[in-house]
Amino acid sequence: MDIDRNRYFMFGVILFLLGLQFRLVDSFVLNENSTRALYRFAQKSNLADNSVATNTYMQVGTPKKNMRPPNWLGFVLLTVGGVISLHAMVLPRRQ
Repeated sequence: MDIDRNRYFMFGVILFLLGLQFRLVDSFVLNENSTRALYRFAQKSNLADNSVATNTYMQVGTPKKNMRPPNWLGFVLLTVGGVISLHAMVLPRRQ
């Protein structure tokens, strides 16, 4: 797959809009299916909290995870998306 200027520009715009979303939104609340998938993934890692209370809550209740992205993530995505989009403007057109 040849990466031309249109794909660079679209990738930059997507990163820019994702960064804008991370800057405007304070937190995300995952639905039950996403929370359970995240719990299964975290259970396999060494950093998981395998307490009895957590395991019982995940099996019985309807869990919803509240995620707060760090402030710097939005700024980084905005910057990288802007730079990639501007770089796409100076790339030569495909012939």
